[in-house]
Amino acid sequence: MSNIALFDLDHTLIPIDSDYEWGQFLSRIGAVDALAFEKRNAEFFAQYQAGTLDPVEYLEFALGTLARFPRKQLDAWHEQFMHEVIHPVVMPAALALIKRHQDHGDLLAIITATNRFVTAPIARALGVDNLIAAEPELAVDGNLTGKLLGIPTSGEGKVVHLHQWLEKRGEKLEDFSCSHFYSDSQNDIPLLSVVTHPVATNPNAKLMAHATRQGWPILTLFNAQ
Repeated sequence: MSNIALFDLDHTLIPIDSDYEWGQFLSRIGAVDALAFEKRNAEFFAQYQAGTLDPVEYLEFALGTLARFPRKQLDAWHEQFMHEVIHPVVMPAALALIKRHQDHGDLLAIITATNRFVTAPIARALGVDNLIAAEPELAVDGNLTGKLLGIPTSGEGKVVHLHQWLEKRGEKLEDFSCSHFYSDSQNDIPLLSVVTHPVATNPNAKLMAHATRQGWPILTLFNAQ
C-alpha cells in the first residue's frame, strides 16, 4: 500500500498567509482602495487567527475583489506577486520536507482554505502537483465571477473535499497505509484527527496545546534553517 502526505499551505509550507499578503499586495500596487481594503483584510486575518472566521463571508470578500478585474490583468499581477512576495519566503526546510515524501513515492497534495487563484502558482513553485483549494466560479471567458463553488475548504470542509478528491481518483483515505497531514492551525484539527500521522507544524498556541494533549509530533519547520 502507498502513503499519502497532505500539507496545509499558509504558515505551514510558507511562513506567511498568502491570502492576506495578496490583499496587501493589491493595496500596495493601487489596485484597491488601500485604507478600506487593508482594514477589512486585517479584520478577517485577526478572525482567522482567533478561529472565529466565517469562511464563506471571507471568500465572498476575496473572490469579489478578484472579480473586479479581467483575468489577464490578475494573472500579470500574480506573476509579480510570486516574484516579490512568495519566492523570497520559500525556505529550504519546506522544500526538503516535500522532497522527502516525494522520494518515498508518496501521493502529495496541498489542501488549503485559500482560493485556487492565489494558491495554484504557489503549489507549482513548491513542486506539488495536487491542490485542493477553495474553488472560484469562472465565467465562460475565464474571468472570475466572485462566487464560490461548493463549500469552503476549511475546518470540516477540508475532510469533505479530501474524500471527494480521493473518490474521483478511485481511492479512499483508508487505502493508504500511512497518511500524514502537516498544519499550523487549530482550524485543521478535523483533518489532523482523521489521518494516521498528524503533525503540528509551526503550530499556533491553540494547536500546540491540542497536539501536546494528543501526543502528536510537533515540527518547527521554519526554525530548521
